[in-house]
Order: sequence, then C-alpha cells, then structure tokens
Amino acid sequence: MQPSVTRWKTLLRTTALSLLAVVAAAGVGAGPAVAADGNVAWTVRTASNSYGEARSSFSYNVNPGGVVEDAMVVANRGPAPLNLAVYAADGFTTDAGQLDLLTKDKKSVAIGAWVKASAGSVVIQPGKTAQVPFRISLPDNATPGDYVGGILTALTQADQAEGINVDRRLGIRITLRVGGELKPNLAIEDLHVTYDGSSNPFGKGDATVTYKIHNVGNAALSGKQTVSVSGPFGVLRVRAGDIAAPPELLPGESWDVTVPVHGVAPAVSLAATVTLTPLLTDVSGSTTSLKPVQATAHGWALPWTFLLVLVVLIAVVVGAYLYRRRSRAQRKAREDARVRDAVAQALGGREPRTS
Repeated sequence: MQPSVTRWKTLLRTTALSLLAVVAAAGVGAGPAVAADGNVAWTVRTASNSYGEARSSFSYNVNPGGVVEDAMVVANRGPAPLNLAVYAADGFTTDAGQLDLLTKDKKSVAIGAWVKASAGSVVIQPGKTAQVPFRISLPDNATPGDYVGGILTALTQADQAEGINVDRRLGIRITLRVGGELKPNLAIEDLHVTYDGSSNPFGKGDATVTYKIHNVGNAALSGKQTVSVSGPFGVLRVRAGDIAAPPELLPGESWDVTVPVHGVAPAVSLAATVTLTPLLTDVSGSTTSLKPVQATAHGWALPWTFLLVLVVLIAVVVGAYLYRRRSRAQRKAREDARVRDAVAQALGGREPRTS
C-alpha cells in the first residue's frame, strides 16, 4: 500500500471516530448511531433510578475515596444482534470548541480510569434493550475539582472496500465534581494588539486583538468577554462588538481568541484592554458569574500615510535649505574670484603683496 493511501485511510478512520465521539459527549440518547449501510443502529440513554429519570447525561458530586453506582441503557434498533464494546474515556475540548472523548487506544487518567462497566462488552438482540451497570470509584487522593468524560458503546466494523476497521461509538457524558476546595480561575495570556490603518492619512483603521484564555483553576469554566482599544491616557476609546463566548474549558485547557476592533484612530500608541468574567456552572445547571479578570497590552498605531507625507515635506525643506546654502557658497566663491581678478588687473598683473 502506498504511503499516501495509508495516510488517507488513517484520516478516514479518525474522522469516523471523532464524529461519533461528539455525539457521545453530548449525551444525545434519542438519536441512534447508524452505520453507512443502514443495517446497524442503536441508542443509549441514562437509566431511571434514584439519580433521576430522563437525564441527558450523568452528573455527580463525589468526595475523594467515594463510590457511585449507576447504569446506562442500550437498545438495539437494527435487524441483527449487536456485540458492543463498553468502556469509559476522559473528555477534552477540541479546536472547534466541542467536547470529544479519547479513543480506546489513548490512556485516560481520570474518569476513563475511575469508571468501570460491569462488563467490557454487551450483546443485544434485535429490538431488545440491555442495562449496563457501571461503578465510579474515586481514589483517596483524587484532586478536588471538575472532571468530564463519558461511558461509551463501540462497534468495530471492517470496511472491505478500504481494507480498514472503522469504530462507531455512541455514549453518554459524565460530569464529576470531586469534593474539596474549588478554585475557579481564568487567566488572560499572550495578549497582543496590532493596527492596520487606511490610505487616508486622517482616517481610522482596524485593530486586531489576540489573546489566550487559560483555565488555571480546578473548575470547568466558560466566560463573557469585552475588548476595547484606546489611545494614550484612555482617549479615543473604541469597544469591540459582541464576542462569542468561549466553550466551557476544563481545568488546564486554553482557548485562542482573535477580536477585530473597527474604527480605531491612529493615535500612535494603543492600549488594548480585555475583561473576562468567568462563568461557573454547578451540577444542577445553575450558572454563577465570578469576579472579572482584566489585562492590558500596548501597541503602535502610526498613521503611515501621514508620516510619509511628513517625511516628504521634511525632505523637500531640507533639500531646499541645502540647495540655497550651496548656491550662496557658489556665489561667494564667484565673488571672491572676481575680486581677486580685479585686484590683479589693478596691480598690472603683479601679485598683491601680503604682510
């Protein structure tokens, strides 16, 4: 097999995994995962028990060393028996801002390691359902804070045409808050501002503010953002329009932000200020606004067209001055020569005596 073909097939397999992982992370039990040929379909949902009914996902508050027991219900909507693998995995935020789950070949260190299903696989007959119990066992030294992952069902099928195995996954999100001191905190890092002026020397231009939102605490956080750009001493302040909220970031994760700010005057020196209000959501779904954090960075906003005109004018003035100076020097030299010639003629061709 050629290397390029191998890379393409690997990409195909990865794409299939990622697509279904998004479905799993969202906890959408109502929508079955359907194979390309339409002959395989199954659904997952939370079991109805003391934790609640018709839950969209699993969510718990547990202290270090604690244990939780719950179950997932899997239904076979297809015409043939299904043999599904069952496992748990840690979650992470993708570059697209969506929650994804590690594939089975990746090592999980939190939820994926603490959650154990009653069996590594389940066989379900057509039209039947099966309850899959699982147990969450937290270590005694579990670090307080928020953790997100999921419990998954997976079906591996061979793609005869491509000669590869494709995993189809469907599962439910697990959100876990480990008891202890909660320290929610977002930081603004790598803040920069650049300026792009207009051809009009007195016109306004656009500033671009870039920065990174870093979750440096131990709680999952989103946030509200405002960005403004001003000249020296806070004058000529311009505020950016509405800025999309970042995704909910897990502890340790970061998110890159680029914000355009229009109508900024070329005030030579610019100050870009970012204000970020962290948003903390508890297990009940209630959101609390925390104390805002703020950062400021400086950049240049030079009116290049105006400066170019100014440089040209200065060059013209300097050139005229030098030309006049040179002209005066040439006239003086000619006058001195004329005087010398006149003196020489008056002396009858003799050189003038010098004392």
